[in-house]
Amino acid sequence: MSTMDDLLAFQRETEALGQVMGRLGWDQETVMPRGAAAQRGDEMAALEGVLHARRTDPRLGDWLEQAVPGSEAEDAQLRLIRRSYDRSRKVPGRLAAEIARVTSVSQGLWAEARKAEDLAGFLPVLGQVIELRCEEAQALSGGGDAYDALLDGYEPEMTGDEIGALFDRMRPRIVALREALRGAPPAPELTGTFPKPEQLALAEEIARAFGYDLTRGRIDEAVHPFSSGSHNDVRITTRVNEGEPLGCLYSTIHEVGHAGYEQNIAQAHGLTALGQGVSMGVHESQSRIYENQLGRSPAFCQWLYGRMVDRFGTLSVEGPEAFARAVNRVASGYIRTEADEVHYNLHIMLRFDLERALMRGDLALTDLEAAWNDRFAADFGIVVDRPSNGMLQDVHWPVGLFGYFPTYSLGNVYAGCLNAALRADLPTLDDDLAQGDPSAALAWLKGRVQTHGGLRPPRETIEHATGAEVSEVPLLDYLEGKFGALYGL
Repeated sequence: MSTMDDLLAFQRETEALGQVMGRLGWDQETVMPRGAAAQRGDEMAALEGVLHARRTDPRLGDWLEQAVPGSEAEDAQLRLIRRSYDRSRKVPGRLAAEIARVTSVSQGLWAEARKAEDLAGFLPVLGQVIELRCEEAQALSGGGDAYDALLDGYEPEMTGDEIGALFDRMRPRIVALREALRGAPPAPELTGTFPKPEQLALAEEIARAFGYDLTRGRIDEAVHPFSSGSHNDVRITTRVNEGEPLGCLYSTIHEVGHAGYEQNIAQAHGLTALGQGVSMGVHESQSRIYENQLGRSPAFCQWLYGRMVDRFGTLSVEGPEAFARAVNRVASGYIRTEADEVHYNLHIMLRFDLERALMRGDLALTDLEAAWNDRFAADFGIVVDRPSNGMLQDVHWPVGLFGYFPTYSLGNVYAGCLNAALRADLPTLDDDLAQGDPSAALAWLKGRVQTHGGLRPPRETIEHATGAEVSEVPLLDYLEGKFGALYGL
């Protein structure tokens, strides 16, 4: 065997173990008994210790020095393995294992605190998570910006300053659009009772329509919808509210976007460094374009309206046009995952500013709730009424995902770029969507983005797919055009 063969064989085992750890996380959020939380924390810490040892194994350094790539894919694998090796070596194994243990326990405690509206009781463990992640950030940054070090773990080659500048460019047009929509007649609202079994059956039908392969996946319920896994075992979750079916249906489409990316990566890349989405921003571009530009398009809403009537009978909104307006209804709301496209990025800007201030030591944990509530009232014009509608709504901070939130808005920006290119190439797409058939768009995304996995860096992935530089302008143009038409501006 060559040096390259030795390196790739070792990496394959590391990737396989990483998938096992991911499966433990899926189990924890779906079917794990509540009393197992502490033990699961120990299990996650033990497995993280094994993974950290493999990711920092001295043999990796030797192999990386000596390996000679024979293809573009092998060259990209070397780049990604070297990146992982360099980052992992900066973090002590003790710290990596402790982060895994504490965040696993914290996740269960967050779910209980959210249910009980007990923010005060949860703050001590959140403080532990923040302290550990700050220690990790200092180790990774080597004296540089600690927040950038965490952000780089989710979106390579991106910095907080770049995100801040992006948000500064986006915010004026988003706020102006929101204000214009506030002056328009309100969109209708879908009301009624929608039985859980029928919601889940329709969610599965839509998931299949969007290409989700259930022979290599499954749909379960969780407090916070998510996608987990890669290659030939990719699982998603959704949640059901019998008074609000759109949350279930569109969170399913969203997670199918993530799952579709993973399932469509070339089989040759399975259990390799290329065998997963290249970044969380690119990952989010797939979930957001599935959910919004395709799934919430007025054309697709024509088909979905018919399926809703078939499943649930007469609706509170009459006709596909009114239904499309209800699906795309713009209103201030507490919950990020249920936010309309106009308000969504404002939710992310709030979280980005707060978590960056936390990581830099400019905001104390004891002041976080007040800072959140004040900022929310200023941005959304409503007062946070309880913690589950405020800073306890998301699982990200409890499990230590600081630096993750801005990748959601990057995903929106990337999706805007992809949508513009896709629409230019598929001028009759809306005719297909009106029949409930997104297959042409899915094939375009698979060929341009998904099949390549981690072959190219994030920004290059989008620019290669679209033939244009990444810009927020296509997203903002899309939002103004879509909602201007829906609201008659």
